[in-house]
Amino acid sequence: MNVSKLAFPRMTRRARLLALAVPAVLVAAAVTACTPGGTSPDASSTNNASGSDASGVNIVVIGGASDDSFFSSVKRGVDDAAKVVEANGGKVTYLALANYNNIGPDAAQLVKNALGQDPDLVAVPDWVPDAEEPAIQEVIDSGVPVIIYNSGGMEAAERTGALTYIGTDEYLAGVAGGEALGEAGVTKNVCVNTVPGAQNLEDRCRGVADGLAKSGGESTQLALAGSNYGNQTAVAQAIKAAIQQDPSVDGLVTVGGSDSAAALDALGQANTDGKVKYVHFNVDMNTLNAIKDGVALAAIDQQPYPQGYYTVSAALQYVAFGIELPTKPILTGPLVVNADNVDLAISGTEAGVR
Repeated sequence: MNVSKLAFPRMTRRARLLALAVPAVLVAAAVTACTPGGTSPDASSTNNASGSDASGVNIVVIGGASDDSFFSSVKRGVDDAAKVVEANGGKVTYLALANYNNIGPDAAQLVKNALGQDPDLVAVPDWVPDAEEPAIQEVIDSGVPVIIYNSGGMEAAERTGALTYIGTDEYLAGVAGGEALGEAGVTKNVCVNTVPGAQNLEDRCRGVADGLAKSGGESTQLALAGSNYGNQTAVAQAIKAAIQQDPSVDGLVTVGGSDSAAALDALGQANTDGKVKYVHFNVDMNTLNAIKDGVALAAIDQQPYPQGYYTVSAALQYVAFGIELPTKPILTGPLVVNADNVDLAISGTEAGVR
């Protein structure tokens, strides 16, 4: 890691090291995180309580498509943490991908767009390193600090000189999914990837294969065109065909956040009668209800709400007060959701924070 790039944030507007204000801001952030449903305290009361001045702070967060259920939870975390930023005189701007058809170049363009907004910090998932990292490096070289979140891991942060990584270790999450399949007796799995080339999804499928191998099973990847992302009919047909073409398949994993409905449809159409054990990455009500009903085995939850919340909170502390959080990376998962803890996960999903 390039330590020189991490020493101090860029002082674009004025010196902001207001040490006496730090404890109050941290308390405000903690209260927000503990408030039921992820809501924040009243903005005016936060501002009065802190007595701090982070005016002019400009944090830009780049995220997934607006119709992505996973990133809607990330955005909820971003928005809740942004209330503390705004209460102390700053702002948070969220830039979303339009879709995932051209994910790497499009994300790189958003990074460049973010730099054009005179940010104090940019937070971005490193989905496709070859496409994105030159743009991320351009931001860092200009003196603007970067937080890598959601995808890329601490390795991406170290390669680019970013401050830290906030999210889950995708490979280890995949291993957890593969181990869960192995414990259920699966010997041959298909890992469906609807955004091939996205490093986080590739790492999940690789981890699933390694996790399942521990019990003697094997997993192959079914890579579909990125244009199929969100197309439930196309994804369901591809999964159904893969299952029917190979009767020995007894495991199914989907690593794309919106693919669970398609997978559940495919399992129903293929009439697997429970033979195929299904694991989905990320949680939604369809998957959770399927777990509760015994149709799905498990979900691997990287807990998107804290990814957005911790990213903005850490960004504020760094650019406004010069605080670097001591834990690097900040891991938000994985959590295996199964029949034992599915009811609690359903409650969190209904609240919009899972």
